[in-house]
Amino acid sequence: MTAQISTLGELLSAAGTQWRVYDIGRRITKIDKQQFAQIEAAQVPYPFPLAGHALIAIQFWDNQATVDPYVWFLKLPLDEQSKLIVASRDHFASMVLEALGTELTGEQADGKLDNNPYVFTPNANKLAAFNALLKRELNRPASQYYEYSELYFAGKLPQDAWQSMAVQGIADFAFRLDHGQNNANLQKSWPSLPLEVKQPLSAMLEHIEVSTVFSEQLQSAIKTSIEQKNLSELICNLRAISGSKAQGLIAQSVDLVLNSDYRFEADILLTLAGRCWEVFVDSERLFKFLDCAANNQQVDGLFASIFADLVAIPTLRPHVLAILRAENRSDELSRAIGRLFS
Repeated sequence: MTAQISTLGELLSAAGTQWRVYDIGRRITKIDKQQFAQIEAAQVPYPFPLAGHALIAIQFWDNQATVDPYVWFLKLPLDEQSKLIVASRDHFASMVLEALGTELTGEQADGKLDNNPYVFTPNANKLAAFNALLKRELNRPASQYYEYSELYFAGKLPQDAWQSMAVQGIADFAFRLDHGQNNANLQKSWPSLPLEVKQPLSAMLEHIEVSTVFSEQLQSAIKTSIEQKNLSELICNLRAISGSKAQGLIAQSVDLVLNSDYRFEADILLTLAGRCWEVFVDSERLFKFLDCAANNQQVDGLFASIFADLVAIPTLRPHVLAILRAENRSDELSRAIGRLFS
């Protein structure tokens, strides 16, 4: 890297672009520039690590040259304390400078970073959600698929019309719940939606702060799906509520699950760790959750992967490490912890 450019933020600014950064690994979350500068300087840990990496989306645009913003989806390695490995960031930036100089936008930039080792492609649900979010933030019209989805959720299309719905249309609907009757229509239609719609829709809703009223509805649906032993519905309800501002309702919902017959179920444990991690700052709840993970008999190594996932999250790290020293552990939890170090 050059003496003048030592961070990605400086590279983007030197290119004359405006830019924004988002975490795209766990929940699509905007990272403000001051925090990103601290992350780049390895002064603070990355707040949302996933599998030892920061998965970030950098959106940038040149007001003079382009209409649509460019996006880099980057997978940058983190150290054991979830701090950015600066050498990898430097390597990526030097590759950008070599390929593009500081001309990051325009036709000459197209395809130049396709084989870059730090560039990745998010899955279809994440891409659709991110695209829907950007259109909202830039005050652009939704995709061509949005209107059909809006009609479907309003109950104005036949029940089997979901087969013609695009994932992008579902994402656009989810990110425009404040438009017209969309929020009311979502609440009305949620209980009767086919699983084929509810699954992709819940994958979008987990990135959104759904309303408290809908969160209450989802909590009730979580209780019902436990009682009716409907695992697929339960996972959808948990994903849909996980981005809610109503943290108390999420915590109560997680407690319902941890007291249910599903508490040892691998898919449930992974959903809770991946989507509802904030509620595990409560040490008692975390203790119970890890005990459930230790008792899982379905997936080999599940406890180790969940432990590694949670201990990497800065807000949870001290709570997770404290359990290593806890004295009142069950035999299963003690054995599972012992295997981490064997």
